[in-house]
Amino acid sequence: MVGTGRVGRLLKAIGIAVTIAGCSTLDPETSRQDARAFVEMAETQLLELWIRAERANWIQQNFITDDTAAVAARANADVMAATIDLASDAARFDQAALADDVRRKLVLLKTSVAAVAPSDATLQKELSGILVAMEAAYGRGRYCGEDGDECVDLPTLERSMAESRDTDELLNLWDGWRSVPQAYRHKYERFVEIANAGAVELGFADTGEMWRSRYDMPPEAFRAELDGLWLQVRPLYESMHCLVREELGDQYGTAIVPPGEPIPAHLLGNMWGQTWGNVYEMVEPSGGGSGYDLTRQLERSGVDAVEMVRYGERFFSSLGFSPLPETFWDRSLFVKPVDRDVVCHASAWNLDFKDDLRIKMCIGINDEDFITVHHELGHNYYQRAYQSQDALYRTSANDGFHEGIGDTIALSITPEYLVKVGLLNRVPSPNNDVGLLLRQALDKVAFLPFGLLVDQWRWKVFSGEITPDDYNASWWDLREEYQGVRSTLPRDEMNFDPGAKYHVPANVPYARYFVAHILQFQFHRALCNAAGFEGPLHRCSIFESRKAGSLLGEMLEMGASQPWPDALEVIAGTRRMDATAMLDYFAPLQAWLDQQNTGRRCGW
Repeated sequence: MVGTGRVGRLLKAIGIAVTIAGCSTLDPETSRQDARAFVEMAETQLLELWIRAERANWIQQNFITDDTAAVAARANADVMAATIDLASDAARFDQAALADDVRRKLVLLKTSVAAVAPSDATLQKELSGILVAMEAAYGRGRYCGEDGDECVDLPTLERSMAESRDTDELLNLWDGWRSVPQAYRHKYERFVEIANAGAVELGFADTGEMWRSRYDMPPEAFRAELDGLWLQVRPLYESMHCLVREELGDQYGTAIVPPGEPIPAHLLGNMWGQTWGNVYEMVEPSGGGSGYDLTRQLERSGVDAVEMVRYGERFFSSLGFSPLPETFWDRSLFVKPVDRDVVCHASAWNLDFKDDLRIKMCIGINDEDFITVHHELGHNYYQRAYQSQDALYRTSANDGFHEGIGDTIALSITPEYLVKVGLLNRVPSPNNDVGLLLRQALDKVAFLPFGLLVDQWRWKVFSGEITPDDYNASWWDLREEYQGVRSTLPRDEMNFDPGAKYHVPANVPYARYFVAHILQFQFHRALCNAAGFEGPLHRCSIFESRKAGSLLGEMLEMGASQPWPDALEVIAGTRRMDATAMLDYFAPLQAWLDQQNTGRRCGW
């Protein structure tokens, strides 16, 4: 029988017909009316639960205790239970002829959470508890060194990784953080079991297929779409990899960084080897660097954490967006507290799904966090733009859109922009453009294979192609295949190196970040055209362009109300994701890399 759970009882109470499988006598028009009433009821119920869970999770991430973890777990379990119950009841409309918007909402309903448990309350509670426990363990994670006397948190480890050039120290820091996820490896195995069972109950093959089903195309078509985009950008990545490996070999010696082989992961200036900007001074062009040091300029200007965020707000205001509400400034977390543990991983929040906007971030006064602030505010302005949409449409066209908006704005942090806002006295010579582009590419381009492989690993874990006996070995196989990066230390299945990345224990899908890195350049090129900019794409800033802001706002307001190709067409005039804008942006760098790599042994 369909519709006999909590939602089924609610449907009966509000007068919606509940049918028994095989015994429906409803005419098509009645089915359409019932489906629309069902969706409206579901949105009302889910919105209330989403808000409650957002508040609980905000508290838990800002005050990490067993009590806050329990409260958050309960709220998340309630969302899971309701989603499963609603999705199960919605199955009776699977074969009905429905209006497009109702059909779309039913798909969004099924994929509205990143993990679901089966309709067993015990399993729902267990899954929610596992997720909260893994994220809390990550947030509390410390590396205590060989003597165990001094324990340091992740932000401290990251700063040391960025600054140190001592290979032994770097290896200790890198390995030390990877002791943290060993504590929740078995929890992750159990998480996969329960989440897959929940996805199957909703009609998906596994959790990975459920994630890929949110992209307005068949799940395997989305996988092929990502593969095609990667093939477009891989030559640029391989050229940069070749340069970086050569220069690191000069710095550390070819015994540590052999030619023609993957790069040791601990030498790339980042805890995960996902961005390489922190090794820029070792690989910068011999004729000079980028022409300015934004971190130094921020420090010289006396910029504090709040003012970092004010710069981001003023950028959006220059495009015609309204200032952030006062509650944003009162309720956000900008600086790491000294009296408690928090999850420092930067994130943007909208606790009431209207205008209770916040960011949570342990801001450092540096160029990386200056860009991250703009990225997080991109989420906030998107959240506010679609607040008038129906509840299931209060999200981005696809999750890559949400990640891409702030990064699009960050591409406009050009020397010309920094002069306008008083952070530079003069625009550096165009002779420094290769340095500027290389500095950006060490983050933007270097990230691409990492952005792809995290979910390649998880999709294979969810499908069973990668088993728990092979978690770690398969992780490093993918890192070598896509990134040309390897571990220096021996790794075995006692390790859980994927879990050293926040998004794995927190169960945040990661393909969105790869998509965002492609889309941001498409968005940037389109907005620069709207702003009337003429010149090299990497020199364009849309700061103060109301035309660009209007075009951006039109797309943001759509939320998820239309398939993402429709939203992309609004802003970029095309319905296909395409990496040519990224290649256009970095074209001067590609030409320079080709010259530098002449005669070198590239690839791995």
